[in-house]
Amino acid sequence: MTESDDRLLRDDRLRLFSFTTAEKRADYLQVLRAFDKARAGYVVLLHAGDVAALTAKDSDSAVTLTAAEVGPLLEQLHSWGVLERSYDGTRAANLAEYRNRHYVYQFAQTGYQAFRAVEDVLAARIEDAALSRLVLPELLADLDDLAKANREADADAVYRKLSRLDAALSELATRAAHFYLSLGDLVRTTEVTPESFLAHKDALLSHMREFSLDLARYAPKLAAAIEAVEATGVDRLFQRAAESDERVLLTVAERRDDWQARWAGLSNWFVTAESELSESDRLREGTMSAIAAVLALLRRVTESRKGGVSRESALRHLAGWFAAAPSDEAAHALFGAVYGLGRPRHLALEHPDAELVPVSQSWWDAPPVEISRTLAETGRAPSPGAPGRIQRNDAGIRRLRAAQLEAQRSRAAAAAALAAGGVHDRVLDEEETEVLLGLLNAALTARVPVSGRTRPSTGSEHGVKLTLRPHERSTVIRTARGLLHLDGLEVTVR
Repeated sequence: MTESDDRLLRDDRLRLFSFTTAEKRADYLQVLRAFDKARAGYVVLLHAGDVAALTAKDSDSAVTLTAAEVGPLLEQLHSWGVLERSYDGTRAANLAEYRNRHYVYQFAQTGYQAFRAVEDVLAARIEDAALSRLVLPELLADLDDLAKANREADADAVYRKLSRLDAALSELATRAAHFYLSLGDLVRTTEVTPESFLAHKDALLSHMREFSLDLARYAPKLAAAIEAVEATGVDRLFQRAAESDERVLLTVAERRDDWQARWAGLSNWFVTAESELSESDRLREGTMSAIAAVLALLRRVTESRKGGVSRESALRHLAGWFAAAPSDEAAHALFGAVYGLGRPRHLALEHPDAELVPVSQSWWDAPPVEISRTLAETGRAPSPGAPGRIQRNDAGIRRLRAAQLEAQRSRAAAAAALAAGGVHDRVLDEEETEVLLGLLNAALTARVPVSGRTRPSTGSEHGVKLTLRPHERSTVIRTARGLLHLDGLEVTVR
């Protein structure tokens, strides 16, 4: 497709939304809602009289449209591409009516999508923004079922589970973006009503903390579940999903590539390279930053309530002073004292003899002061020349970057040494101890008691995986910082 073709296609798609800005946009929306109501009842083709009858049954509408009024609306929607038009000769009672060819209308595919987009915007509720915390265990269960279906070569189950995973993850990302956008508007507002914020600040903080904890707890489990699915054979997985996919207008190869791209996006959410952050890590960091922002807003609201002075109260007092001014001169004097707009702000010059012409003397009464031509013409004071070059400490930046890379390499080498030598029968050095503590933190965070027993848990970093299993004996690890006792746990590092 050439650039001109792409531009024409884009213009045609934008014309679908013309009914939202037209003069009779309420009538157009009423007609389209009638088509949507008929579509819900499996009626696709509608005549102008059918649309008028459906609009008459609409109790939410204050205006009833007749068939004569609906006809021009349908024709205009057809010209915009929202509706498709066809002939219906079955309605003709005689030859003359048959020759007139009664028109029937139905939604165009793109027109229906445009109508649904407008309806979603009209029905959107800003206060419904929330993080989808309960979707995490559903993702984990669907990944386990997907691995089982791929092992059993159940193509239909593979397609259903992949579709559920894609929809659930898309909902998680959309709701998170909506929540943080609404939260950013709340934090950035210049006038915060203390009552409206304090009424729900506890629930807001609790909601974000619970989501952050659940995300940290389920992220390693979801990463392990994704690896288990890939171990069953991703090529066969994509092929089976493509064969059961019902998008008949796409070839099997195109459907396979589409599912492969969707799986890559799902995998990047929880599994990434060593030097990169996954999308779940970024989401967790964003949640912690949002908690800090809400706490800062809470501090600001509390201080404003404690001090009793806000911008609103200050302006109210100032308005009272203006209203109580005894004369116009007093009001002008008050205005000049408060805002200071009477003094010239474009020039800042002092007379060579400060005693002869003091700074407080008005320009109307003071003698003229000589100024440079540059200042008079451009408003900028004359300068000796171009400013000096900014000195950049490039060597210091390179040293810091080299130190950062060296620290990463040292940690990766320590992780490799820990995996190669294990944790038993030797003393771990400082770097290996640091890696071990980080793995223990991730593994212990993921442990969930079930029916009085604890399942094995894992933690991974730099390609090293640590597994904790319940054991009747304790594990003692010798480190550079001393002895580490793990009661009732067996430690495996690979």
